[in-house]
Amino acid sequence: MSDPTGARDLEPDQVADLHGRGAVQLIDVREPHEHEAGRIAGARHIELSQLSAAAATIDRDRPVVFYCRSGQRSGLAAEAFRASGFDARNLSGGLLAWVAQRLPLVPEGGSVAGH
Repeated sequence: MSDPTGARDLEPDQVADLHGRGAVQLIDVREPHEHEAGRIAGARHIELSQLSAAAATIDRDRPVVFYCRSGQRSGLAAEAFRASGFDARNLSGGLLAWVAQRLPLVPEGGSVAGH
């Protein structure tokens, strides 16, 4: 997923498109209670504190997009994974931006929990 602009953050509509086409691995790095409240369908849940231990289970040959509530925690995850050689990006604005663009959450009626 080479990006001529070198953008490290992807907008929600870009992530929705890439994820919908199966072009990226989407990983939710939030806490369990946040994940339960509402999430992007088909995303994998790996808490930020467990991410380094789970790194070997993430496909190094496929782009990965991390997300959290606002994009801060997932931004740190994307930075760390880029430093380790992954094509890693962050969902700009996190799940708050996703919902602001009226993109869907699961379960139906799901919400963005506070951190």
